[in-house]
Amino acid sequence: MTKLISVLERRAKDNPHSTNYVVSEGGPMRKSDSGVDTTLRSIWFMVLVFALTACAHEAHRALPYTGPPPVVYMLDGAVFFVHDPSIIKEGDTYYLFSSGRSIFHIPIRCSKDLRNWAICGDVFSARPDWASRDVPGVKNLWAPDISFFNGKYHLYYAVSTFGSNHSAIGLATNQTLDPASPQYRWQDEGKIIHSRHYNDWNAIDPNIILDHDGQPWLAFGGGWDGIKLRRIDARTGRLSTDDTKMYSLAARLPAPEGRPVEAPFIIRRGAFYYLFVSFDRCCKGAESTYKIMIGRSLKVMGPYTDRIGAWMTRGGGTLLMASAGRWRGPGHNAVLQEEGEDKIIYHAYDAEHGGVEMLRIGSLVWDADGWPLAAPPDAAP
Repeated sequence: MTKLISVLERRAKDNPHSTNYVVSEGGPMRKSDSGVDTTLRSIWFMVLVFALTACAHEAHRALPYTGPPPVVYMLDGAVFFVHDPSIIKEGDTYYLFSSGRSIFHIPIRCSKDLRNWAICGDVFSARPDWASRDVPGVKNLWAPDISFFNGKYHLYYAVSTFGSNHSAIGLATNQTLDPASPQYRWQDEGKIIHSRHYNDWNAIDPNIILDHDGQPWLAFGGGWDGIKLRRIDARTGRLSTDDTKMYSLAARLPAPEGRPVEAPFIIRRGAFYYLFVSFDRCCKGAESTYKIMIGRSLKVMGPYTDRIGAWMTRGGGTLLMASAGRWRGPGHNAVLQEEGEDKIIYHAYDAEHGGVEMLRIGSLVWDADGWPLAAPPDAAP
C-alpha cells in the first residue's frame, strides 16, 4: 500500500502539467482549476481493493507439500446408500451414522479397519412422535452427527422435508455404542432447535465442535442465510441459556435456490478451527454438483476466511474436493482425527451405477501453511 501511494505522489511531481494529485488520509485528491479539492473516491477504492487482494494472495499463497500424497481407501461391504456420514470410534470399532433410507431411521454401520463395513443397528425402531408432529410430511431423519461429551454419546439429527426450512434438530443420547453392552440404549431427548418458514435460517445438518475449553457448540444450516452456530449447555446437550446469540459462519447469496451452502463440519487443529461446508447441489444422483469447501478461524464463532483471506460469510471458501471421473457431487463430509493420519469421510454419487450414493473415505494431509489436502474421489486406492 505504501508503494502504491508513493507511485501516485511521484507521478504528480514528475508531471507538473497534469492534474495535481495529492495524497491524504481520505484518499487521493484532485485540485480543480478553481482550487477546490475533489475526492477521487472511485479511484481510491479500486486501488485499495487491488492492494488488499494482492496482499491477501501473497500472504495465503499455497506452500509446497512434500509429504506422502493423500489417498482414497478401497471399501467393501455395506457402503451403498450412505448419505451424510458421521463417524466415531469406541474401543476397537468405528461406528458410522448416516441419513435414513428405506426401513432404517438412522442406520448404524460398523467396521474394525475403516475398510470393511456392515450394518449393525438403527438408532430408532420408529420415528419419534415429536418429529412427525412438529414437521408435517417428514419421511426420513437426516444428517446425524455423533459426538462424545459429559460422559455420554450425543447424536444430533435433522428433521425436515426437501426444499423447506420448516425444520428441526433433535437429539438422542447413549452411554455406549456397543450393542452388546447392557448399558446400550438410545434415549430420545426430543427437539433442540426449530426453524419455521418465516425464519431466514434452516435447522438442518447439525455438527458439534468442542472448543479449546471443552465447551460444545452446535453448527448447523443449509440454504437460506447459510451456516449458523449456537452454544450448547454441556450438562443437558441443549441450547445454552447463558449465551443465546446465533453466530453466522458462512453464507452465499442469493439463497436458497441460487447458490446453496450447507453441511458444516468443524474441527480444531493447532491454533485454528477449520470449517468444512458443501457448496451447490446434492441429492441429484450423477447430476449432483456438491463440492467441499473450507475456511479457518482463530475463534470457533468466526470469522472464517479461506486461503486468500475472503470471508466465508461473504461467499468465500477454498475448494478441497469436487466431482472427478465416475464420482459426482462429493460432499457432506466428516473428519476423523486420529494420531498419525486424519481421515475425510463423505458421500459421492457413482455415475457408473445409476448415481447411487456411496461411502468414500480418504486420508487428509496438511501443507506447510496449515491447510488440508485430499485426494480427488476418483484417485486409485
